[in-house]
Amino acid sequence: MGRADDGDGRAGERRSGGGRGPGAAGPTDLQAFAVQLRRMNGEVNRLVHGFAGEHGLHATDVQALAAILDAPEPLTPGRLREHLGLTSGAVTACLDRLERAGHIRRVRESADRRVVHLHWVPDARSAARAHFRPLAEVTASVRSGFSEDELSVVLRFLTAMNEELSGVRPPGR
Repeated sequence: MGRADDGDGRAGERRSGGGRGPGAAGPTDLQAFAVQLRRMNGEVNRLVHGFAGEHGLHATDVQALAAILDAPEPLTPGRLREHLGLTSGAVTACLDRLERAGHIRRVRESADRRVVHLHWVPDARSAARAHFRPLAEVTASVRSGFSEDELSVVLRFLTAMNEELSGVRPPGR
C-alpha cells in the first residue's frame, strides 16, 4: 500500500489492481474511492437534510437519532456526546429538540436515577423508516447485483473505514 493523501486530494503512490506499478491510476486508486465516497456521502446527506427539514430538526439531530437507533444497547447522553463529538450543552439542546419533536424519550431505567437512557418513540421510528425507505430499496437493489463474496468485501471495507474514521480528529481538536 502506498502513501495516503498528499494534502491536495491526490495520493502519491497508489494501490491499484491489474499489476500496475506505484502511482498508476486505475479503477481502484485513491482518488476514485474519494470521489465515490464523497458522492455517496452527499446523496445520504441530501436525504438526511430532507428528513431534518420535514421534522424541524438539525442535521446533527438526525445523526443523534441514527446513533440511538444503531447502538447495540440504549445510549446515555454522555455516550451520545462522545459519539457525536459535541459538548454536553449541545447534546442537551439536541435531545431537548428531539424530545419536543416526539422522536425520543429519556428514561431512567436503573436503580441509579442519575442514569438516563435514550429511546426512539415508536411512531417516530415509523416516520423515519418511511422517509428513508427509498434508501433501503436502492440498497437492496444494488446489493442484488453483487455476490455474497463481493458484498462481504464491501462490508469489510466500509467497516474498516468507519473504524479508522472514528479515531480521526480534525486538526486543533
